[in-house]
Amino acid sequence: MTTGVTERLTSLVGALRAHGVRIGTGETVDAAQAVQALGLADRELLREGLAATLLHTADQRPVFDPVFDLYFPRGVGAPESGPADREDLRDRLADALAADDQALMARLAAEAVDGFGGWGSPLVERSRELGGGSSPASDGWSSHQTLDRIRPQTLLARVRDSVRAQGAGAGFTDRLLEDEIRRRIEVFRRMVAAEARRRVAERRGRDETARRAVAPTADRVDFLFAGRAQLAELRRTVQPLARKLATRLAARRRRASRGSIDLRRTLRGSLSTGGVPMKPVLRRRRPVRPELVLLCDVSGSVAGFSDFTMLLVQALHDQFSKVRVFAFVNRVDEVTGLLVHGAADPGALGARISAEATLTSWHGSSDYGVALGEFAERYGDAVGPRTTVFVLGDARTNNSDPNLPAVRHIAERARRVYWLNPEQRSRWGTGDSAAEAYAELVEMHECRNARQLGVLVGRLLPV
Repeated sequence: MTTGVTERLTSLVGALRAHGVRIGTGETVDAAQAVQALGLADRELLREGLAATLLHTADQRPVFDPVFDLYFPRGVGAPESGPADREDLRDRLADALAADDQALMARLAAEAVDGFGGWGSPLVERSRELGGGSSPASDGWSSHQTLDRIRPQTLLARVRDSVRAQGAGAGFTDRLLEDEIRRRIEVFRRMVAAEARRRVAERRGRDETARRAVAPTADRVDFLFAGRAQLAELRRTVQPLARKLATRLAARRRRASRGSIDLRRTLRGSLSTGGVPMKPVLRRRRPVRPELVLLCDVSGSVAGFSDFTMLLVQALHDQFSKVRVFAFVNRVDEVTGLLVHGAADPGALGARISAEATLTSWHGSSDYGVALGEFAERYGDAVGPRTTVFVLGDARTNNSDPNLPAVRHIAERARRVYWLNPEQRSRWGTGDSAAEAYAELVEMHECRNARQLGVLVGRLLPV
């Protein structure tokens, strides 16, 4: 490989690592050999070769593909065509979608971004006022703006009729044909996004663009900012993550069951070997599965974090003698039974809890003080010397009394109490946050995404 290609490959690996893809030296060497064997002539073949050598799971492709497009772009600079005419471009796009001509779609995506995706220059604003496209002096490019001007989704009916007229849709029902056209439109949308990133990378640098403009995998998205699609993707990872954590817990339990050294019995046994403790004697621990209690804030944006954690713990229920789950907003209610039934349909868990549990009183805002006090009073028997309690929430009390005595009472009864907070540590104690006050009573951890949650659950769950 040439020096330039080597630098591109190592930069690609570095960008993927920054997004949480684990790539070792062996995979990097394999990727270099793949580049040498496949060459650069067939870009899509090279893409698949590098994906096969660098990635471990299919869910890493949404990160790999846009990063690959940055370091091994389809082209350089602006397209050779002149200024784009919106209606002409839409007509040609409709023809390309009808024929499923992806090479033409890629060229049209480049024209669309160049003509309608530029922003940041006064000339662009003047061009928009006159109904034209972007200016050559644009400071950046936006896929969102491009698609908003081109509106490819509105071509569906025209493309469907064109496909029917050509006889290419034989054997497709209208619904299946429309689904196929929507798939082609989505491919074009991804091409536009890739082209906009490429143009931005040429100006700002590939490394910075890879870091800022490529969406992270779902397990690295902040719970508080995750969208509906990202939360749905996270829920699909519950079972694999639970299996991994169960294996870790079982290994920790086996190690813990060996017990610690019994010094007196070890020294007594060493008398037969001249005082040398050749065979340590261990205090055997009687394995007892611990109890677990979850106390979850399910209000607002915190609800996605709580739902995912509840589903994860439910998937781990075999590791504990008893698991009880409670949800609250400003009232607290046990939802253990709802969680068992909701495991079959994770997406509907939050709606079912809201519909069937009593979580609010006369207002809908979260009130930690009232909820924690009610838990300590009504469900105090759920906490005992074998119980580990996890509190899930951002500790924002809406300026109400945080009820620290209730937290102190729970901590005194439980074996351990951990608080998982989805907010950045730098925001604890700001505004109406009582996180710092609670953290003085119980052990509080920042838990902003599923990756952090997996690490914390594997480390903090009792054995």
